[in-house]
Amino acid sequence: MTQEDGELDSLVRKRIRALRVAQGWSLDELASRARLSPSSLSRIENGQRRLALDQLVTLARALDTSLDQLVETDTDDVIVSPMIDGTHGGMRWPIKAEPGMTVMRQRMTTPPPDNPSALRAHPGREWLVVLSGTAILLLGNRRLRVEANQAAEFPTMLPHAIGTAGGPCDVLGIFDREARRGHRDRKTPADA
Repeated sequence: MTQEDGELDSLVRKRIRALRVAQGWSLDELASRARLSPSSLSRIENGQRRLALDQLVTLARALDTSLDQLVETDTDDVIVSPMIDGTHGGMRWPIKAEPGMTVMRQRMTTPPPDNPSALRAHPGREWLVVLSGTAILLLGNRRLRVEANQAAEFPTMLPHAIGTAGGPCDVLGIFDREARRGHRDRKTPADA
């Protein structure tokens, strides 16, 4: 076994124990869920028993995670710098673990459009939180006031737009692939 293999082995054992403890489960409870004996599970967690792939799959299921997450070691790119989106006046970060998902921070300074024809609809979902100020979210026929620290989530097939309520506001949004694609061609930062 190489040093790298030994480090992964130790990491996986620590994750199994940490996930079990985080669930508030005893050795007996996880062992029962994974159809292992408590002594076998204890030896797995303590490094006294070899990790077998079939047991890892069973333990991952019992812990409500995936085998990939249980053995993941890619932590090189932990810090991600934003991409500046000059067109829309914001910063965006792709989410590595969820291809197609993007986080975007935007400072808004204009109110939402008065003209209902300016509302946009496109496939996808959006989630946003107002970091500071107050935003106005136009969603179909509704006009919603979103205060600092409040969040909104909606399907983007509803005609929508967002803007400020009398002063600048900072918004952090999460867009799935379809919503991000629908926002690429928007004309002004007030259009959401």
